[in-house]
Amino acid sequence: MGFFKSIFSTSTLAPEEEKKKEEGKNFDIFKYDGIRSQNMGQLDYAVKCFGEALKIHDDEEVLAHLGQVLSIQGKLDEAFDVYSRLTETYPLNVESFLAFANVCFLLDKFDEMLSAAEKAIALDDNNAAAYFLQGKALFGLHNEVMAVAALTKSVTLRDSYVQAQLLRAEVLLSMRQFEEASKDIDDVLSQNEADEDALRLKGKMLEALDRKDEAERVYRDLIATDPFYEQAYVNLGDLFITQNRLSDAIELFDEAIELNPNFAEAYRERGRAKLLNGDEAGSLQDAQKAVELKPQEVDVSGQFQIEENKPINILGIYS
Repeated sequence: MGFFKSIFSTSTLAPEEEKKKEEGKNFDIFKYDGIRSQNMGQLDYAVKCFGEALKIHDDEEVLAHLGQVLSIQGKLDEAFDVYSRLTETYPLNVESFLAFANVCFLLDKFDEMLSAAEKAIALDDNNAAAYFLQGKALFGLHNEVMAVAALTKSVTLRDSYVQAQLLRAEVLLSMRQFEEASKDIDDVLSQNEADEDALRLKGKMLEALDRKDEAERVYRDLIATDPFYEQAYVNLGDLFITQNRLSDAIELFDEAIELNPNFAEAYRERGRAKLLNGDEAGSLQDAQKAVELKPQEVDVSGQFQIEENKPINILGIYS
């Protein structure tokens, strides 16, 4: 009897309850399929799943996962929108504000980054990462004094916070506070004498102190140790440009681009060296390539002259 009863009986749930039950079931399918796809590296499918889940209803965890995936894919404007929605709808999660601040940094949205970091601090005033991001935003906004204060708070809250120490050193260098910057650099190198970022900052400090031969040796040693450390090429090439060693700079950036054909900053700086060396056509070509590779991240300012002596901007459009 029980078997036949189960076949012929109708659902005891009201239509509205049945609909909610079905929506909840579909939501869970989309959400957890999305998480599985994200873990497997199937990011496009994960985005689709999270999008379908959010059509059913908002969910803090789904929004956080969607923001992560979009960030990994480099879809930063979309990630920005997702994190805006996440932090507005669920304003009590420190990690959401920290993730949002990082995306803002990648988009050079320093005002929004500062706001996100300060909201994280309001939720947890002992969070070292929040003060680090606050300092990073303040530096981006050219408020060096307050940036140092925020980074000092960050270093105080977390032992051996190398990222914060190195950023504080960079800010202090920009303020020409060499003695204080040197303390941070030396402290990081005492923990790891091969720290590339600390050595690069040491090179920058030596440049600022007009000890350019020593700075060059630091950058050359960095490149010899790690030929794929891109920032060392940029610093050494820029040093050559300031010394009017334009052929050396161009040759160095040739080497960097051969190692990494997608090295946008190397194209930009090689273009600058070529322009100073009288190669206007080559300079324009490099500038266009830099913008093509990283249109949001690479700043190529100024105009270039072509053979007809007409000004042309970096996108090749006559002004």
